[in-house]
Amino acid sequence: MGKVSLEGIEFHAYHGVYSEETKLGNRFTVDIHVETDFKKAMLEDVLEDTVDYVGLYKIAQSHMQEPVKLLEHLAHLMIKDILIAYPSIKSVKIIIKKHNPALGGVVNYSVVTVKYPEDYD
Repeated sequence: MGKVSLEGIEFHAYHGVYSEETKLGNRFTVDIHVETDFKKAMLEDVLEDTVDYVGLYKIAQSHMQEPVKLLEHLAHLMIKDILIAYPSIKSVKIIIKKHNPALGGVVNYSVVTVKYPEDYD
């Protein structure tokens, strides 16, 4: 079993519950971690035998462009599409950070972490 990760993917997006968030948008950072068996890719040097991180990026990018209210829901949507695109994946962890959330004080970011299969039991 091995891990393929993308860390620190940055987007400007319009996710949130409050009207300011949906109008002005905010900066978000997404981390994606997947566990899969890539032993064949290690031995044979063939992209199709692992998880293509370009595909992971495109899934995150497409969901960041479609506003939702909750980061938990956003992470779930990403996980769902990752599992469809790469059915051999054993686990997925999505971490989404909203930078400078409008909370009335100084907060670097709010963070949501969703893991499959743990959070789906």
